[in-house]
Amino acid sequence: MAKPFQFKSFTVHQDRCAMKIGTDGVLLGAWATLDHRPFSILDIGAGTGVVALMLAQRSMAEVIDAIEIDDAAYEQCVDNFESSPWGDRLFCYHAALQEFAEEIDDTYDLIVSNPPFYTEDYKTDNTQRDLARFSDAMPFHHLTQSVGKLLSETGKFVVIIPFKDEKDCLDHAAAEGLFANRILRVRGHETADLKRSLIAFSFEKIAVVEEELVIETSRHAYTEDYKKLTKDFYLKM
Repeated sequence: MAKPFQFKSFTVHQDRCAMKIGTDGVLLGAWATLDHRPFSILDIGAGTGVVALMLAQRSMAEVIDAIEIDDAAYEQCVDNFESSPWGDRLFCYHAALQEFAEEIDDTYDLIVSNPPFYTEDYKTDNTQRDLARFSDAMPFHHLTQSVGKLLSETGKFVVIIPFKDEKDCLDHAAAEGLFANRILRVRGHETADLKRSLIAFSFEKIAVVEEELVIETSRHAYTEDYKKLTKDFYLKM
């Protein structure tokens, strides 16, 4: 059974979730833009709820909503929210993204997503894990179309995706009038290929700030940049 993951200010139980806590979610929760002081935040595909919990710790947002389609992950997310110090600000909906986007009238000042993105053709015998990992469960164009409806006029949308899918994601976002403002490209260590792109979008077309982050100098030896980004969360940073 997967052990609870202990952060500095909260604990995340993950034994019922197909996708366990990993670097991607922590990067997204730590890097997502909060300079515009969002009143309302939405986490799309919440899983354990770790990203929403990190944003609750980092911000004064009064409304932090999450949506999760998988039954077991939804229940676990609700439990993690309720047992956190910010339970009164966190709420998880058990819904598919498109259905949620059609039914809700509110908009959000910040939307984040660590979407399923394994686009390979094969599937495993674990349907729950497949749903969490494969992008046909939430294709980019569904994600960007829904964000286009749900994001407030001055809001920000922040996503983490494989570096190889960056152009695709930028194209789908542009079709909804969303433009990249910041991009952080991530590699595991200095000589490794780029692995992830974190992109912050808005409806405003401005010059893009592009940066790069290296996570480790050697196995479990983290770079100063990575430590600085995650120090408020990881116990050992």
